[in-house]
Amino acid sequence: MAASITAALAGLGAIRGDLADFYRDLHAHPELSDQEHRTSGEIARRATALGYTVTEGVGGTGVVAVLANGAGPTVMLRADIDALPIQETTGLPYASKNDGVMHACGHDMHATCLLGALKLLIDARSSWAGTILAVFQPAEETGRGAQEMIDDNLFERFGTPEIVLAQHTAPFPVGVVGGHAGTAAAATDALRIIMHGRGGHGSRPEATIDPVVMAAATVMRLQTIVSREIAADDAAVVTVGCLRAGTKDNIIPDEAELQLNIRTFTPQTREKVVASVHRIAKAEAAAAGAEWEPDISVIDTFPVMFNDPDAMARTLTAIGETLGPDKVFDPGRITGSEDAGNLATAAGVPLCYWMFGVLDPEVFGGGSDPVQLVHDMLSGTIDVKSVPGPHTSGYAPAVDPSITVGVTAMTTAALTWLGTA
Repeated sequence: MAASITAALAGLGAIRGDLADFYRDLHAHPELSDQEHRTSGEIARRATALGYTVTEGVGGTGVVAVLANGAGPTVMLRADIDALPIQETTGLPYASKNDGVMHACGHDMHATCLLGALKLLIDARSSWAGTILAVFQPAEETGRGAQEMIDDNLFERFGTPEIVLAQHTAPFPVGVVGGHAGTAAAATDALRIIMHGRGGHGSRPEATIDPVVMAAATVMRLQTIVSREIAADDAAVVTVGCLRAGTKDNIIPDEAELQLNIRTFTPQTREKVVASVHRIAKAEAAAAGAEWEPDISVIDTFPVMFNDPDAMARTLTAIGETLGPDKVFDPGRITGSEDAGNLATAAGVPLCYWMFGVLDPEVFGGGSDPVQLVHDMLSGTIDVKSVPGPHTSGYAPAVDPSITVGVTAMTTAALTWLGTA
């Protein structure tokens, strides 16, 4: 397929400008999980114009585009499309027009690159055989989107693929692609804890049970789970990302809310950490003399993401032959989470999920060679704390080079798994 890949990619130059305009439009109009109505409409319109059979409203706001091109394997190409509740601070001319909502995780880039790949693939359909099943998935950020599409009879309606291919932007220099075989991304458990106290006047704390102090003590004690309960050769993350309590400085409230995020890689560690969170919250409430135990509920969950080793080797080898083998590297497993694996698990097929760098080399403080910059990042020479990453208000992919790499990687991967004509 090497000649077919080269021929297909020859058409990228002609569409690069249009794709960049589309990306900027998506970035300026981000929509939260399960609210991606405009986004889905624009994607559906473009995929239909390309010649695909398009279905909207799958799993709520998901879009499925299908192209059957003779006997051969069915290959799923997946992109997520939702944004995050973040106020953008990039100052870009195409920054978000939706107050408090931002494409801070690159899903606008994912959708753009998949549409670009669909254009190149349909133009090159004389060189391959099989079926393209393109899935534009909503609500990845809540961990519900893939399952919502599955529950809406995704596979029964559109067929079961032989492979699920997915990619994600990453805070690497643009031009490189990273992928890790095996356990590639962590499981997530997001929990909400409501600490119940007894409110009163700020001048008379002795007449209250202060949930603010209770919550603060809980936050500090939660930090000991990873450092004192998890073995040094294991890995886990516990983050309290939200703490809400009270309305005024001189009012002790009745309750305080914590929202926390847990990342683990094995079922055993996952069970241990979640159990420890429950134990600590209840113990701190008891220590404070609370009259009621905390309410602990699940916000969302993600499973561990597992990349099939054989599928990864086949796909990344092909991408390396296209971009250059030195441009492909193994970043190791990440503590981020993804629900793309749900699609592969439900279909009973391998998952191949990789990341592509989208940041201008200047962001890293020197040098223009992306390969060297990645080496410096992995060795600790570059302080990654200074690099704006996903889920931050300053995350700003370099538009044109990123689109080129993303479209190239997805097109190459698709042709690697489709049959020959």
